[in-house]
Formats: sequence, structure tokens, C-alpha cells
Amino acid sequence: MWNPAHPFWAKVRSSRVAQNTVSMLAGNAVTLIIQGLYFVLVARSLGPGQYGGFVGAISLIAVLGPFSTMGMGGILVRNVARQKDLFSQSWGNAICVTCVSGSVLLVVALLLARLILSSKVPLTVFLLVGLSDLILAGVVTLAGQAYQAFEMLGGMARIAVVLSAVRAGGAFLLFIWIRHPNVVSWSILYLVTTAISAIYAFFRVSRRLGYPRLALGSLRADALDGFYFSVSLSAQSIYNNIDKTMLVRLATLEAAGIYATAYRVLDVTFQPILSLLYSTYAKFFQHGSMGIQNTTRYARRLLPYALGYGAIAAICLIVAAPLLPIVIGRPFLDASEALRWLSPVLLFKVVHYLFSNALTGADLQGLRSSIQVAVAIFNVGLNCWLIPAYSWRGAAWASLASDGLLATIVYIVTLVLIARANSKGTDTNEPVTNST
Repeated sequence: MWNPAHPFWAKVRSSRVAQNTVSMLAGNAVTLIIQGLYFVLVARSLGPGQYGGFVGAISLIAVLGPFSTMGMGGILVRNVARQKDLFSQSWGNAICVTCVSGSVLLVVALLLARLILSSKVPLTVFLLVGLSDLILAGVVTLAGQAYQAFEMLGGMARIAVVLSAVRAGGAFLLFIWIRHPNVVSWSILYLVTTAISAIYAFFRVSRRLGYPRLALGSLRADALDGFYFSVSLSAQSIYNNIDKTMLVRLATLEAAGIYATAYRVLDVTFQPILSLLYSTYAKFFQHGSMGIQNTTRYARRLLPYALGYGAIAAICLIVAAPLLPIVIGRPFLDASEALRWLSPVLLFKVVHYLFSNALTGADLQGLRSSIQVAVAIFNVGLNCWLIPAYSWRGAAWASLASDGLLATIVYIVTLVLIARANSKGTDTNEPVTNST
């Protein structure tokens, strides 16, 4: 029987990590409901082909997206987690870098789109999605990380809810107002709703935590350190998203829509783990001041809870997969099989995220980035081989192989680093050269 006076529950209530995780879970629960609503509305409005075209565009942009902020969100969290009075200059530098690099990357995205997908997806879609995700969404992400740096996860969750709610409003307009909805009309609404969210997020953070201040003296050093974070996030985006773009190029729009739908459900199911990761991210930097042994020890403390949820969630996805076409329509019938194939990815993600954060917290972001880039290259090569032969099934198999490989490598690397530190009788990350 549940006893609220039990010492265990008293400890949970007094734990800041537990409180932040609950805040993120509550926020994510609301966000997931809203996202589920607008996902169904958009999928039903566009159908597999048009929806696949949008996903192809957004997945290509997602590969470049992390470079729009140049990893400055990670630098903001690191700086503030260790020294609170650095917020204003870190916030100002992050906004400045995002506006400049996002604009440059928008041009790059348009050139890539013209070369890769212009025959299947209108270039206008890439322009609209690029403006949204390379500049405006970067501001929203930075705002969330500002709250994360202060371990105020309620504020971070609130920003995510607002973004999802405004986009749901756009999806509702698409569903009831536009007579013949297509990928261009949804892209316009996508841009407008992201702009509204970015304006809200910027002013809320500035009024609550401090207005941005540009510090040119630290800008160069922060941008250089942030490059490691952006490489890591971009590589992560490649093995999470590039398969959808490759499906558009190497298979069909319908195959991309089916696979993207299943992956979307997987992402939604992973949200409780993300809540835990967001809640503990600043803690990894605090533990990291004492080296890799400390951050790995912290990751192991979290592992049983995250892995337990991942196993239960994977089983539930396998059992509930046949319900997917009932919710979003019979054209997505094959998404059920895709979801079953992808469900074990949840377990791999738990392992590699926790131990990758252990590397990051110990100032070994360069090493983490190198591993992720190698796996991203492996993923692209595997997709080039499997997608032409097996369509979305090939993409699912490539995801399983890539996420499994990443989890294995990151875990082994942490064990090797700890063994080397123990052999020297010290807790150090000295063997790895990294400016972060």
C-alpha cells in the first residue's frame, strides 16, 4: 500500500531532480497530447505522399539545424551550471550566433535541397521550413536551455507546451480552413506558428532570467567550444532523421510518410526519458568537474529507471502497433509493422544518451562528437545499401543497427576511460585532448 509518509517518498519529494523530472513529465504529457492532435490533423490533411514530402524537407533541415546555434545552448548550460552570473553574456552570445549562422545555413539548405530533392519537393517548402527551424526554432531551443541551466525545468516545459499549442492551432486551421491542403500551405503555417513561439520564448526568458548581453571577448571561445556540441547534435540528427530524406530520394514519398509516422510515435514514447535527461543535464556538468568516474557513476544511478521504462514502453509499442492505422487512417497501414521494427531502438537510446551525457559532463564532448560522427557515417552508408532494396524496412534495420552500435561504443569507451583513470590512481579525463 502506498504510504506518503514513507522515507522513500519523502526523499523523492525533496529531490530537485525528481521535482524537475515530474515538471518535465507533466509538461511533456500536455505537449504529447497537443502534438498527437496536430500530428493526426496534419497527416490526415496531407496524406502519406504530401506528408512524406514535408518530412523529407524537415529531415534535411534537421541535419543542419544544430549548426544554426553552433552548440551555444550546451555552452550556456555548462557556463551557468557552474557559474550563475554568466547567464546574460551566454544568452546574448547564443542569440547572436544563432541569427548569423542560421541565416548562412539557410542558403546552404536551399542549395542542398535544389541538388537532392527539388524534383519531388518544392523549393518554397525548404525556404519556409529553413526559416522556421534554422533561426526561429533555434531561439525557442535556447530559451528552453536557459531554464535548464538554472534547473528550472518547469519553465522549459512551459515553452515546449506553447510551441506545440501554437502549432496545433496551425494544424487545426489547415484541417478546417484550407480547402485543398498541401505541403506548401502547411509549411507557411509551420513558419508562422514557430515565429509566434520564438517571440514569446525570447521575451519570457529575458524578463525572467536576464536580458541578453553581447560579450565579444568570450564569443570566439564559446563558439569554438560550442562547435563540438553542434557536431554532436548534427551527427545525432543524421542517424535520427537522414533516413527519412533518403527514403524520399531513394524510394517514394509514401514510404517516407509511413516510416516517419512510425518514428514519430517512437519519439513520443521516448519523451519520459527525455524528461529525465533534461532534468539531469546540468547535474552532469556539476559532477563532471570531478572527472569521468563521477559522471559515469551518476549515469549508472539513473540507468535502471530509464531502462525499465524503455523495456515496458517497447513491449507496449509492439502490442499496440495495430491501432496506429485506426487512428490516422488506412493509408498508413504499413506504419504498424514499421513501429514494431523500431521499438527496440528505445532501449539503445537510453544507454547511449546517459553515457554520452557522462562524456559531455566530464568535458569530453569532442570524444562524444567523434563517436557520433562515425556512427552517422555508418548509418548513411547502411541506408544507401538497404533503402533501394527494402524501402522503409531497410531504413528501420539501419536505425536498429546504428543505435545499437552507438550504445555499445559509448558504453565501452566510458569503461576504458574509467579503467585508465583507475590505473593512474586518479579520476581524470586527461588522456583525451578537447578544448571543451
